[in-house]
Amino acid sequence: MASEPTPERRENAERRENPERREITVRRAPKYVPFLILGGLVGIAVAAVIAYALPGNNTYDPGTVFGFFMVLCGAGGVILGAIAALVLDRVSVRRTRHAVVEAVPETEEQPLPDAEQPGPGAAGQPAPGHRQDNGNGPDLRS
Repeated sequence: MASEPTPERRENAERRENPERREITVRRAPKYVPFLILGGLVGIAVAAVIAYALPGNNTYDPGTVFGFFMVLCGAGGVILGAIAALVLDRVSVRRTRHAVVEAVPETEEQPLPDAEQPGPGAAGQPAPGHRQDNGNGPDLRS
């Protein structure tokens, strides 16, 4: 007794006959987190230069000066990194490209060739490195 194809099967058959076409937008957008981290690290490096390389007041310890400027320069670096990422994002919007994609019909999986099949090797012997299970437990071998 032949049965009628289900609606899902009919839909899959229609997809194979008439592949779906879509227009997509392709652009390269920057990742914001690396820009923020890099800006913060540059700000900390600038704070180290200010605290240790430039002549300072003898009443303040260079470590204290570094800590103060690290907060200020680190926050400024994060803000500048965010601005750089936003500018690059706007540039990437201008370089947007449009493309048309077409769905590829699914194919049924083909079995592996005999050489790639797992299991016993030649003459019914186990393949090298293949462990046989005799069903007595995970660690028991015959």
